[in-house]
Amino acid sequence: MVDLDILQRNIDRMASAVRAKGLNLRPHAKTHKIPEIAARQMAAGASGLTVATIGEAEVFAAAGVEDIFIAYPLWLSPQKADRLLRLSRTARIAVGVDSAEGATVLGVTLGNGAGNVAVLVEVDSGHHRSGVRPEAVAPVAEAAARAGLKVTGVFTFPGHSYAPGMPAEAARQEQQALDQASEVLTAAGFHVTCRSGGSTPTVMLTENSVATEVRPGVHVFGDAQQLELDRCAAEDIALTVAATVVSHHETAADGPARFIIDAGSKILGSDRPAWASGFGRLMDHPDARIAALSEHHATVEWPGQGAVPAVGDRLRVIPNHVCLAMNLVDDVAVTSQGELVDRWTVAARGKNR
Repeated sequence: MVDLDILQRNIDRMASAVRAKGLNLRPHAKTHKIPEIAARQMAAGASGLTVATIGEAEVFAAAGVEDIFIAYPLWLSPQKADRLLRLSRTARIAVGVDSAEGATVLGVTLGNGAGNVAVLVEVDSGHHRSGVRPEAVAPVAEAAARAGLKVTGVFTFPGHSYAPGMPAEAARQEQQALDQASEVLTAAGFHVTCRSGGSTPTVMLTENSVATEVRPGVHVFGDAQQLELDRCAAEDIALTVAATVVSHHETAADGPARFIIDAGSKILGSDRPAWASGFGRLMDHPDARIAALSEHHATVEWPGQGAVPAVGDRLRVIPNHVCLAMNLVDDVAVTSQGELVDRWTVAARGKNR
């Protein structure tokens, strides 16, 4: 269920805060995958969208979004190159690269259309996933230029901000990496126009002294991870899962009460960082925790205060990682003031290529 009023408030608040910093906002649509939400983000002033795959880009371009960044080090096959070229005829397309080999393949497979696709070199700012060291961006950019691609800048994802006490340090490292990488590219003769960063935990800490744009995604909905990291409050949670108590689990008299709800890993997703206190939270019972997940069962530990929900009771569950939950359903129920007002198709669901 998506609360339309909270969703719109989250969209407007992020747009206003980023605008006040003098940054461009390019929200990551892999979180919601819904054209109606993208339209609201664009109307609030987003400069474009970020996506993770060509498939997601195709969905949002078909919905009218004209500026899309695929923030991923693509390795193109001829078939993917054809899709990317078709996209570039209807929207401004930028993609990520983080190797000379990837950049070369990108340019070769795009052929005469290579100049229609912009390239940003991905920098590792501390997350240690994809991306090159800031001092190593020039060879990647030079390979891209030799392959006929237009290099416009650098980007990073400070994903290590998703841990207690880390957002401020991750934001500092993000700024340092973008600054160093930009200087290296400039010294190599490239005109850097875009320095792209920002995750939901760090976006409010990112400054325009280095970055030119930010790409938060989870902020539209919030989730249990953001709640536990104090990057949102309960009143900011726009998406919950409606679940029903289906069973009570017999427990020792001195142990916590446990019951089962009908929202397992195939609804909530299975993400649980080592620091997280559970697999999800109950919206109206903040002390309860989802202690275990199976495919179709979630075990809830009840803290002991108040009566345990009865079999048949309906509860609102906050997923740990909302991006996964959205990729597991075909559509969402949209509510306003407690009433069902619409249903939205998760149009980019499963567009993982």
